[in-house]
Amino acid sequence: MTATPYWIAHKGQPLQGTLTIPGDKSVSHRSVMFAALADGVSHIDGFLEGEDTRATAAIFAQMGVRIDTPSPSQRVVHGVGVDGLKAPTAPLDCGNAGTGMRLLAGLLAAQSFDSVMVGDESLSRRPMRRVTGPLALMGAKIDTESDGTPPLHVHGGQTLKGIDFASPVASAQVKSAVLLAGLYADGETTVSEPHPTRDYSERMLRAFGVDIDFSPGKARLRGGQRLRATDIVVPADFSSAAFFLVAASIIPGSELRLRAVGLNPRRTGLLAALRLMGADISEENHAEQGGEAVADLVVRYAPLHGAEIPEALVPDMIDEFPALFVAAAAAQGNTVVRGAAELRVKESDRLAAMATGLRTLGVQVDETDDGATIHGGSTLGSGTIESHGDHRIAMAFAIAGQLSSGEVRVNDIANVATSFPDFDGLSTGAGFGLRSA
Repeated sequence: MTATPYWIAHKGQPLQGTLTIPGDKSVSHRSVMFAALADGVSHIDGFLEGEDTRATAAIFAQMGVRIDTPSPSQRVVHGVGVDGLKAPTAPLDCGNAGTGMRLLAGLLAAQSFDSVMVGDESLSRRPMRRVTGPLALMGAKIDTESDGTPPLHVHGGQTLKGIDFASPVASAQVKSAVLLAGLYADGETTVSEPHPTRDYSERMLRAFGVDIDFSPGKARLRGGQRLRATDIVVPADFSSAAFFLVAASIIPGSELRLRAVGLNPRRTGLLAALRLMGADISEENHAEQGGEAVADLVVRYAPLHGAEIPEALVPDMIDEFPALFVAAAAAQGNTVVRGAAELRVKESDRLAAMATGLRTLGVQVDETDDGATIHGGSTLGSGTIESHGDHRIAMAFAIAGQLSSGEVRVNDIANVATSFPDFDGLSTGAGFGLRSA
């Protein structure tokens, strides 16, 4: 039996240099999906070569879409149109990708054929009723396990109708699934959210020629539209850049430049939170790629102080909280997080996992149902951390290890490859003390 891989993280050097972060995972998923549904051939540059995004590409190949890979991080997608997908002959394996499964639920609910979606152990524990519920209101038929988790059995041949859906959760995945089903539905589909979430789907659907109206917290489109092929340049993933933003902020003597990072305004809450805590992060070389704002981020070490994180920032940084918790542990004083119950239904219960891990290293954390108070300023000790197969938990504690008085062992790191291939190489090249075992 093969041993489960783990990291040993320890104090390294001040972080220095210019880094190119891999492509944005959310944009990569959507670029393949929408290109597959388009009429014509689309070229994608900067595609994330992660296991999650490759799984999405493989799913469309199973459904008859030709996808060429002329070189790493490039895809040429020969679209089949909104009505051109073919019935798969085997279950569609989404791997660890919650984005892939939830968005595909909306798309597959509108097809003429049946399909089954499965995922890895982590994805198989994640809640899917938040997607299957609104899709059922549109006329979809999707079966889950008794507790609402995958596999998803999607019954094709249903007639969908547009709905005006007020989502009870602030989730870009739920919104996107309903909008994708809305492309096939009779009439108009509107989605409103309790708090605005990232608008990658809306921006990219518009780039593919869809007539869609959207503003923060609301989106509307009519069914029956076709997509036309276009070329997409995927920006560097802000969620991946987040680990280096935090690491360079808390490791004395550090200065990093992160090139062409995506700065979608619904994604960059961590920037505001870190600046509130005293971080020195500047933006240079603003541009636009694939309809998304990008800029170089230059981050220098600065002493951080605790802060109360505004709840309004929470939906815009939901994937960055593991990194923020480490910044809070390194800061002087207390950092308070509220309104983040969504963290309990990510790849792991991130609130519990981060609280437990930080306590293992000697940090006092008071956990609540929807957040925590992190008492920062203590020297981090050594210990063994369980990542629970969650890539963001694993990378967060690789950062924590840089401030440890000893060594931090981070278990179960295989899923880091789902979102950030070569995190090890990029981080050690910048100065991290990190080795795989």
